[in-house]
Amino acid sequence: VLGDINENYVKEAVYISKEQALKEQSEAMGSDPKEFLGYNPFTASIEIKLNSEYANSDSIKWIEKAIKKNDNIRKISVVLLGLAALLTLVSFALINNTIRLTIYSKRFLIHTMKLVGASWGFIRKPFLVRNLWVGIISGVMADAVLMGCAYMLVNYEPELISVITTDVLLCMVVSVFLFGIAITYLCAYFSINRYLRMRASTLYYI
Repeated sequence: VLGDINENYVKEAVYISKEQALKEQSEAMGSDPKEFLGYNPFTASIEIKLNSEYANSDSIKWIEKAIKKNDNIRKISVVLLGLAALLTLVSFALINNTIRLTIYSKRFLIHTMKLVGASWGFIRKPFLVRNLWVGIISGVMADAVLMGCAYMLVNYEPELISVITTDVLLCMVVSVFLFGIAITYLCAYFSINRYLRMRASTLYYI
């Protein structure tokens, strides 16, 4: 039994697994559908029992609409989460390649600085500081775009406010900002170290 159901019209909600649904239907039909289909055709579900004052056709109609709307919101949330994960991977690849190309173009300058006795830390510093600022600016711009998209989504479908809450937005903004800084800084750090370890002869063949 699902104990935490916040809607006033719900008296009791019971979770029914695929296996339980198959068992109940097999008993009712007198045969097992799985035997001739080769698979369990039933899906997991939640059986909702209404309070007596809502047990009428009018109430059932609007309750059905409310449940369907909540289900659509969940589906939209899953799609948005998948899209966010995909965009994160694409962003990482693009940022990493851009930083590597930028540092690649400076590989001979890095080697020259090594020849005159500059320490690795001294050589790294301007690259890291530059990319740190790039990460900060990128994070702010990305947060602005995401906030704008969130605002448009809520205006388009007000029910999404139950998903796109203030806490979620705050967590998203902070995460994107920190991610922007971390990824640019770390990509720059590892790319610079790669060229710091290379010998002069190797620089001509990469």
